Amino acid sequence: MKNNRRQFLQKIGLGTAGIAAVPFVTQASVTHSKNIAPDEDQFLQIGDEIAIAETAFGKIRGYKLNGVFTFLGVPYGDNTAGKNRFMAPQKPEKWEGVKDTIWWGNTAPQIMENRYANVHYSFADHWNYDDVSEDCLKLNVWTNALADGKKRPVLVWLHGGGFTNGNGIEQDGYHGENFAKNGDMVFVSINHRLGPIGFTDLSGVGGSKYANSGNVSMLDIIASLQWVRENIANFGGDPGNVTIMGQSGGGAKVTATMSMPAAKGLVHKGVALSGSMLIANDQEYSRKLGQFVMEEAGLSPANLDKLQEIPWREYLDVANKAMERMRKEFPQVGFRGGFAPVADGVNIPKGEFFSNSNGPEAEMPLMICTTFHEWSATRANPQLEAIDLNGAIEQLKPRFGDKTSEIVHAYQANFPSKKPAEIMALVASNRQGAVACGNAKAKQKAPVYMAWFGWEPNLYNGRMRAFHCIDICFWFENTDRMYTHTGGGKRPKQLADRMSSSLLAFMKTGNPNAGTLPNWPKFTAEKGETMVLNDTCEVKNDPDRTARMTLPQA
Repeated sequence: MKNNRRQFLQKIGLGTAGIAAVPFVTQASVTHSKNIAPDEDQFLQIGDEIAIAETAFGKIRGYKLNGVFTFLGVPYGDNTAGKNRFMAPQKPEKWEGVKDTIWWGNTAPQIMENRYANVHYSFADHWNYDDVSEDCLKLNVWTNALADGKKRPVLVWLHGGGFTNGNGIEQDGYHGENFAKNGDMVFVSINHRLGPIGFTDLSGVGGSKYANSGNVSMLDIIASLQWVRENIANFGGDPGNVTIMGQSGGGAKVTATMSMPAAKGLVHKGVALSGSMLIANDQEYSRKLGQFVMEEAGLSPANLDKLQEIPWREYLDVANKAMERMRKEFPQVGFRGGFAPVADGVNIPKGEFFSNSNGPEAEMPLMICTTFHEWSATRANPQLEAIDLNGAIEQLKPRFGDKTSEIVHAYQANFPSKKPAEIMALVASNRQGAVACGNAKAKQKAPVYMAWFGWEPNLYNGRMRAFHCIDICFWFENTDRMYTHTGGGKRPKQLADRMSSSLLAFMKTGNPNAGTLPNWPKFTAEKGETMVLNDTCEVKNDPDRTARMTLPQA
């Protein structure tokens, strides 16, 4: 009898710990669950018949929190391990019954050691990372309603971390609940392959089988957008109105994705925060790096498939050693260098993005935003805060060489009220890349809008400034949720309300003017119209042009 009871408990899903906790179960004690109505003030609802949605692959069950339907870790692609490594993403297998989707999907393979080594970054950003595996093609959805026939605008969030790190919820500022609820839109965030797993170009040594290997990460993004097109109506969204948005490396993914031929009909607008790219890695470079990876693993074209069998953590070490060799032998690299999107002429075009006046991306409006002090180093360094102008010049010399003094003095003249520590941050965080992207996009039919975020939190004695990542939680109404970036409270929320309203207007119409900010004109190369976002917002024409012109031309 005891053994039979143990077998029964194991069959219904109780492990050893569960068996120990339930010393005796009788037939009479197994009853059907009751349909109990939630309390009126209960803000979480989860249960057998709550938050069930249809997808092309099967039903999923999430939960309802604060009135918002929430689905986490929804499969949009198959496991990318083994024979699927370096291959274009495959659709997930269909499932029977209802799949529970109530927790984040796996983080894509990346080096996690010492991720929390710096206490100040860990405190301010409080990174969220869960299990890491190659079964990472998962997405999250927040929406106000399911299959109600209403066509809500859809946002797909592409996380930061360059092309190597991160996940769809690495910061609480990425959370989609508030924006979905208050904006009546559908918020989607995704995980996808990264780094060497996502961008090892083996086409030069592996032939046609590995033709797409250098861009499988970007093809994952396309696969997630195909999932949105096929399924988002079941979540109350409009597949004909999809905005992709990302920050830092995610911003670069936005401009790269917009330029992909496969994005036609899947992407309608783009928002690039604190990052963009106008050209992908040259394929001669990426193929040489792929050759070095093969050689570092001790393989040849004849047995190249063995790369798919190496455990992912070991493979990252192999690939990074190949990267070290690449830097020594070929120091002149493409965008970011290393493992990044490849201009293969098929998945990603060769040449500069947005240069084709008749390409599908020419019809896609773009919003660009950077922060004043992206790379300010003063947060945990009071001594650096007190630096003088000569000290700022010395700090910046490794990057700008002999031109450093000219550049620093030009920025001081352009911004005479700023102290040397702020001048140093403005130079290091210059808008050169963002303006270049805006100039390129401005030649196309659809408009581009430019913003510059200067709001500073009263944290760390004012030394945090308008740092890299701070604006994300404003766009998504998460300033109280991401209080270690903003301090929380009324002041940041006032700006967040204005910014999120403008983002929602842009998603709906391609124009960010919602009446909450001053009139926001489209950006032109001639005037450089820029919305400066702060406690008081104002439009300025290319506010740093004089200083920026002293920077080395890229």
